[in-house]
Amino acid sequence: MYYTEYESPLGILTLISQENYLIRMEFGSFEDKHQKINKWLSKNMLPLELKKDQVPFQDILEQLNEYFYQKRRTFTIPYKFYGTSFQQKVWEALATQVPYGTTCSYQEIAHIVGSPKAVRAVGGANNQNPISIIVPCHRIIGKSGKLVGYGGGIDKKEFLLRLEKKH
Repeated sequence: MYYTEYESPLGILTLISQENYLIRMEFGSFEDKHQKINKWLSKNMLPLELKKDQVPFQDILEQLNEYFYQKRRTFTIPYKFYGTSFQQKVWEALATQVPYGTTCSYQEIAHIVGSPKAVRAVGGANNQNPISIIVPCHRIIGKSGKLVGYGGGIDKKEFLLRLEKKH
């Protein structure tokens, strides 16, 4: 398992891979997020030893650069989810059902995953999304249209939505 850091317009992102799959992205440096990452790895019964290496991330780093420079709307990198089956359904819906430059409500995602009354659970799954930006949880907003909740902070959510609206 590997990790690398990427200097984005939002600050440092820490990326973690297993084999050829991206499995986690954190806002912040590895040093700052080390404990949180280890807790997540342990919870998912994954090795705690990570080797720093940029080579396994070349494709994703290139795609992130293209995204931030508005030359890419979708990502084509392999990723793998660790979470409950419900969380995985929500994350897959985020990745496939909410196009670049659009927004969707938590309630709409609840309907998409076949659990129309599970709006709060969708919010919880959205909050636990392990692969922000690539799996675009920033595109999910409150039913009223208000920007609510984002693991990286509302300022990052606003930035990403503005970036996509410009395109």
